[in-house]
Amino acid sequence: MNRSVTIAAPLFLLAITSCTPQGETESFPALTGDYLGQTPPGNTPQLFAPGIVSTGMYERDVAMTPDGREIYYCVVVGDLAVIMQTKLENGGWTEPEIAPFSADPQFMNMEPHISPDGQRFYFLSNRPGDGSDLDPDLVGRWVNQDIWVMDRIENGWGEPYNPGAPLNSGAEEYFPSVTREGTIYFTRQGEDRKSYIYRVRMIDGSYSEAEQLGPEVNSTEAQYNAFIAPDESYIIVCVFGREDSHGGTDYYVVFRDDNDDWTGPINMGETINQPSGSEWSPYVTPDGNYLFFMSTRADRAARPDALTRSFLEDTHSGPQNGNPDIYWVDASIIEELRPEG
Repeated sequence: MNRSVTIAAPLFLLAITSCTPQGETESFPALTGDYLGQTPPGNTPQLFAPGIVSTGMYERDVAMTPDGREIYYCVVVGDLAVIMQTKLENGGWTEPEIAPFSADPQFMNMEPHISPDGQRFYFLSNRPGDGSDLDPDLVGRWVNQDIWVMDRIENGWGEPYNPGAPLNSGAEEYFPSVTREGTIYFTRQGEDRKSYIYRVRMIDGSYSEAEQLGPEVNSTEAQYNAFIAPDESYIIVCVFGREDSHGGTDYYVVFRDDNDDWTGPINMGETINQPSGSEWSPYVTPDGNYLFFMSTRADRAARPDALTRSFLEDTHSGPQNGNPDIYWVDASIIEELRPEG
């Protein structure tokens, strides 16, 4: 998990909550169809499921099962970081709730990713590598940053386990993304706070040593949270500190050919990256149709000439208030950036 736009302070320090007034309850709407029944976006990014997924809380990180019937995402509130889930059951989507494996308040969990075959669930956690309880003094702190895994079982997911080396090491590892061939791409961050994209390949049933990718992908000392296409034809990576950035951290796409040669990083443009927004969580749906991404862009056009308390309360309890929200856009924007030839 990248720490902040400047790689200095934990992201969760920015989180605020959204709530229903005491004594009031809201009924969950009946949602049917793909993607929570939301109207698909075109080439202009749209908030995903406003009021349901994008609520004004600190939300990021999307993952889906290959059939699209399970959607996972992350919510951060104070020093709590949880993975939420919603499922398409009996023709309708369930109300989002904390995934059972993420409900223990002593652990912080983020960055879910499901393998293309749907058989493994990867995520970031600060739980100790041996699966023991966390030292009470370390609760609410990003320590032990490792990638954890769960295997698919008949009724959901098995118990989380730490796969160990070569994926995890004494450094911090996070934001896993997996190809159809089983290669895992991830971020590794050292004590010097420099962060680079690595991968481990599946060779003859076992993983190779972790390999730091070249300067085409790792073009600064701070890139992280990379999504790899299932066919390994491109990678979307969050990069901080490039001169062609629209502001702070931007999404870049790097294309790969069959010889494992990569293009240089291509800024995904002002439609995705905005000076007023910070971006650090990309994902493309299993069907390849949509790009999901996190952004902190705020709706400044809705601000009145004179601020009022009621406006602040309404802004606090809705999306586009400056907290991270989840957006989606037609994934054709990716191929439009591919160099010719």
